Amino acid sequence: MKIKQYRDLFTKTLSPIHGEGEAESFFYLILEANHRLKRIDLALQPDMEFSETEILIWNTLVEQLKLEIPIQYLLGVTSFYGLDFEVNSSVLIPRPETEELVEWILESQKSISGSDKLRILDIGTGSGCIAISLAKNIPQAQVFAIDVSQQALATAKKNAETNKVEVIFIKQNILQTDDLNQQFDVLVSNPPYVRNLEKQEIKKNVLDNEPHLALFVDDNDALIFYRKIAELAQKNLIPNGLLFFEINQYLGEETVSLLAEVGFKNIELRKDIYGNDRMIKATV
Repeated sequence: MKIKQYRDLFTKTLSPIHGEGEAESFFYLILEANHRLKRIDLALQPDMEFSETEILIWNTLVEQLKLEIPIQYLLGVTSFYGLDFEVNSSVLIPRPETEELVEWILESQKSISGSDKLRILDIGTGSGCIAISLAKNIPQAQVFAIDVSQQALATAKKNAETNKVEVIFIKQNILQTDDLNQQFDVLVSNPPYVRNLEKQEIKKNVLDNEPHLALFVDDNDALIFYRKIAELAQKNLIPNGLLFFEINQYLGEETVSLLAEVGFKNIELRKDIYGNDRMIKATV
């Protein structure tokens, strides 16, 4: 079968579930990942064909996409801040909003004086996307990353090797940590922040596939990670050190108030590209 014919069939099958635009984007993502072919290649060689074996592989992917398994998990890789990251069911799929947080850190770290070699800690690193992107873009920095999940850390370590950066990974439960035992210039975290009451807003592909350990918090103490990390940051950030959070869009003002109560200053709440309260920067 010609690839163009299969593309039309693929798109028609998945459009009722994912929408035509997303279904078509899935097709070209798979085409590039599995065949090293881009859209332009298909346009220039419209008579290219899939073998019967290739069609069987594609049909299996179609069935998985019909079940709304994230395409990033099916391909085993995704792009974040210009880098490739392995992803699997033990880690969250990195979001564009988190790229904005990385960009903010890169802009802000230049303001820290008195440190020839920045020390950065990423708490709840998951795939390592934040820590690794920072290490790649601030080569003089010493980057540490914590996660409670051994499986997530194994994935993050692979991603650091793939992207040729050095990050010191530590298995640690931050909620059971009283002191980080060293000082940092920058502390960043994208911790679990989705309340159980918000589950109905979560897309099926996320709810059924991504790790709940990294997503959800109890409705009655939704800021538990922010409070704990803020308290640790007060002990373990250098004077005028920077704290960055990705946050629940519905709890922006509450998170600002929490940081003020703990003793932070210069607290800045920033919206993401979608207009949602999404990230915070504060100074010790």
